[in-house]
Amino acid sequence: MNFDALDLSILGPAMLAGLLVLSTHVPMGREVLARGIIFIDLAVAQIAGLGVIAAHRMDLELAGYGAEIAAGTAAISGALLLSWLEKRFPEVQEAVIGVVFVLAATGGILLLADDPHGGEQLKDLLVGQILWVNLSSLVPVALLYAAVLAMWFGLRKRLGRHGFYLLFALTVTASVQLVGVYLVFASLIIPAIATRAMPLRSGLALAFGVGTLGYGLGILLSALFDLPTGAMIVWALAGTSTAFVAWRGDGRSRRQEDG
Repeated sequence: MNFDALDLSILGPAMLAGLLVLSTHVPMGREVLARGIIFIDLAVAQIAGLGVIAAHRMDLELAGYGAEIAAGTAAISGALLLSWLEKRFPEVQEAVIGVVFVLAATGGILLLADDPHGGEQLKDLLVGQILWVNLSSLVPVALLYAAVLAMWFGLRKRLGRHGFYLLFALTVTASVQLVGVYLVFASLIIPAIATRAMPLRSGLALAFGVGTLGYGLGILLSALFDLPTGAMIVWALAGTSTAFVAWRGDGRSRRQEDG
C-alpha cells in the first residue's frame, strides 16, 4: 500500500473530472435505461473514439481542438444514424446498436494496425487517463456540461428523438476524452440501475451519491495499490451500487408494501 501516492494535486482534478461526468451521465443514464437502449452510450462513445483515432491518423494533436472536432463530428454522425435506425428498425434496435459498436471498435483497430504504439493508444481510449487531467482542461468541459444540463432540464420534453441523440453525442464526446469508453458506459448505466425503482428527484440524488462514492473509492484504491485508475473506478462503481441495492433492498417491493 503506497500512501505517498495520495497526492491531492493529482487525485483532486481526477475526482473533479468524475463529478463533472456524473453531473450529466446520471440523468442521461436514467433516460437511456427508461428508453431501453442500454448500449447506445457504448456505441456512441466508441464512435467518438473512432473519431479521435482518425484525427491521430491525420496527424492532428490529440490534446487540441482538431481531435475534439473529429470526435464530435463522428459522435454526432453516429447519433443521427442511430436515431434514424431507431425509427427504421425499432424491433431490432438493440441488435443494430451492437453492430454499430462492433464496427466502430474494429474500425479503430484497423486504423491503428500499422501503428507501433496503436495498442497503447487503444487501451488509453478504452480505460481512459483520468489521472492526467488538469484543472484548466476541465473548464471547457464544465461549460459544455452546464449548457447540456440547462437544455436537458429546461427543454428535454421538446428535444425529440433527434435532439436527445445530438445532446447525448456532444456529452459523450467530451466524456470519452476525459475518462475513456468504459467509464462513460459505467457512469451512465451502473448508478441508473442501482436507483431504477426510485422516483425521479430522489433517484437522481442517490444515483449521483452512489456514483460519487464509486469514483472516490476507485481513485483512492488505484492510488494506494498502483492499479489502473479507470478500470478500478468501474469496479468501485459496481461495488458501491451493489452495496446500495443490498442496503436499500428491492425498491419496488417496498413501494408495494407501503401501498
